[in-house]
Amino acid sequence: MAFTIRGTIMQTPTAEHLQVLQDHVVTVSDDGVISSVVPGSAHEGSVEVTLAEGEILLPGLIDLHVHAPQWPQLGSRLDKPLEDWLFEHTFPLEARFADLSFAAEVWPSLVGGLLGLGTTTAVYYSSIHPGATQALAAECLRQGQRAFVGRVAMDHLEGTPEWYRDSDARSAVEASHQSIVDIEALDPSGLVRPIITPRFIPACSDALLEGLGELAASSGALVQTHCSESDWEHQYVIERYGVTDSVALERFGLLQTPSVLAHAGHLTPDDDLVLAGTNAGIAHCPLSNSYFGNAVFPLRRVTDAGVKVGLGTDIAGGADPSLLAQCAYAVTGSRMLEDGVNSAVDAESRGLVSSRVDMIKAFYLATVGGADVLGLPVGILEAGRAFDAFVVRTGDQTSVRRWPELDDDEAVFERLVRLARASDIVSVWVNGTEVQTRQVS
Repeated sequence: MAFTIRGTIMQTPTAEHLQVLQDHVVTVSDDGVISSVVPGSAHEGSVEVTLAEGEILLPGLIDLHVHAPQWPQLGSRLDKPLEDWLFEHTFPLEARFADLSFAAEVWPSLVGGLLGLGTTTAVYYSSIHPGATQALAAECLRQGQRAFVGRVAMDHLEGTPEWYRDSDARSAVEASHQSIVDIEALDPSGLVRPIITPRFIPACSDALLEGLGELAASSGALVQTHCSESDWEHQYVIERYGVTDSVALERFGLLQTPSVLAHAGHLTPDDDLVLAGTNAGIAHCPLSNSYFGNAVFPLRRVTDAGVKVGLGTDIAGGADPSLLAQCAYAVTGSRMLEDGVNSAVDAESRGLVSSRVDMIKAFYLATVGGADVLGLPVGILEAGRAFDAFVVRTGDQTSVRRWPELDDDEAVFERLVRLARASDIVSVWVNGTEVQTRQVS
């Protein structure tokens, strides 16, 4: 249904510019697309929604990397190196999703929880189970979240446990193809879409990677996987193929459609050139990288090279499901990379110069950057884009206190991104439909 909303908008149309539109009216058409954004004084006619004092309208957040089955272990089990964590904690949990009653317990909490944090688009890894994957897509559609949902494919006899893997490459490709068909049939509108999901190279045979590359070519579906995630994973691929993840994935045809590559903390400058020349983008997961990445992602260098980058939480390797919080982690990580972390090294040679980013760029990655990776018309509130948005309360009774005698717009914006919690988010829209609202006492 068409409607109008009036209030203050904060957004980042470029990585260098914070746009603040005071007292503007957004008009949304019947199909959920924004038809106009104009000053309130220029709007003629009634307004259905008027934001209260202190409320701010922002474009919806785009989480490029979520392991949906790991939601029950969020905030725990982070005491192991990546390869041990997978086999001891994560694979056993994911294997439980063969039980659809367990999936039915987890999926509503996950999708609703992320929507409540302003995450209007999520890119999900499911488990290897077709039933659980279809149920996740159905739950996203039921709650109105824009999503890409992928059945995880993994068949390597050494890189996966016997009790949690596809039986062989052929059956894995067939199951992935059927999942594409089933999800597309579930939602012809395209709000929820399938995505081809080889877990990562250590978990996949050559035949599976080749087959999924062929599936990407024939179906046109997006692809997601992990790339140069940690010392172990990065070196494993070099030892197996003699090249880095980026080169190997390109050879297998997994970068020909829009692809989401998670982590990428060990990219080389040559990898930057490979990815800049493909349809690949990176899901930068700054908090998760602190636990499993063994390195700080060179965000500034990679974006300067022309590679598309957005943000991801990497639930549950990242213990914070808020993408606003990930913006702050991205800024912090970039400062640590620039300044260095080992005080025993001379200050002039300790860090990597020109690595820092600010909150404007971080929020840009969480909105426009993610939209560019996925090829979606969202990420900013302007005519022609879908109305995916959320409202944050600021003021004395919220997490985002304002100090009028001290604050300019940029200070309010930075504090909002750093400090806003789920309790401060009062409304969430996806494609013009209000999908969550919170009563304010």
